[in-house]
Amino acid sequence: MEVISESVEDTRRIAAGFVANVSPGSVVALFGDLGAGKTAFSAGILSALGAKGPFQSPTFVIMHRYDLATPSAQGIRRIYHIDAYRIDDPEELRKLGFEEWISDPEGLVLIEWPERLGDLLPEDATRVSLSWVSETERKISWKN
Repeated sequence: MEVISESVEDTRRIAAGFVANVSPGSVVALFGDLGAGKTAFSAGILSALGAKGPFQSPTFVIMHRYDLATPSAQGIRRIYHIDAYRIDDPEELRKLGFEEWISDPEGLVLIEWPERLGDLLPEDATRVSLSWVSETERKISWKN
């Protein structure tokens, strides 16, 4: 699927619709340049699944965990939001618990900057690409 977002709010709305593609144990890898909308897309998913904000990219802490007050309709109970921008060696993530996060049967893992993970990124991760079209527009694409 490929859509054009015309604003940050539109990106969040598109992400809320994207939630139909996720299930417990899913990994969603968000690819895109700086400012392409990865964090806005993540915030849309988090909000749609019932996580409590505010939502910010976990650039400096690497991972934020959101425990949902009630499971989502899909059965998701936890969301791990990872920003790998500052990761120099994928082994750093392994030491922080990455393998536990991606094997949580009731969790969903959102990863910004997944290209920094090398071989740690699961092959079955859903890949979402966000790219600049203009100052306000972004192209968002993924395969169902």
